[in-house]
Amino acid sequence: MRDDRERLRDILKAIDNILDKTTEGQAAFSNDEMLRVWVLHHLQIIGEAARSLSAEFRERRPAKVWAKAAGMRNILVHHYFEINATRIWKVVEEDLPSLRDQVKALLGEQT
Repeated sequence: MRDDRERLRDILKAIDNILDKTTEGQAAFSNDEMLRVWVLHHLQIIGEAARSLSAEFRERRPAKVWAKAAGMRNILVHHYFEINATRIWKVVEEDLPSLRDQVKALLGEQT
């Protein structure tokens, strides 16, 4: 079974994968179906890893971000045809950099 530290590393790797591939901006994201699928896949990884963090971890570090990530994963998986590309881009641009910083801090905290 994967522990919380491994799940945090999964989240960080998925964020880095997204941020590395989206440097050309929203227009490139909007015009490239393969890039959109890449981003959605890695957002699902983030959500699954966040959803799978232990209850003890979430109790010690209560943050809305874990529930939001898991909720986004559920939307991406179960409501695929309702996905809003503008909202996804907003997550990439506004939410992922701060989540990356939080996860990096947590990984440093657990060393």
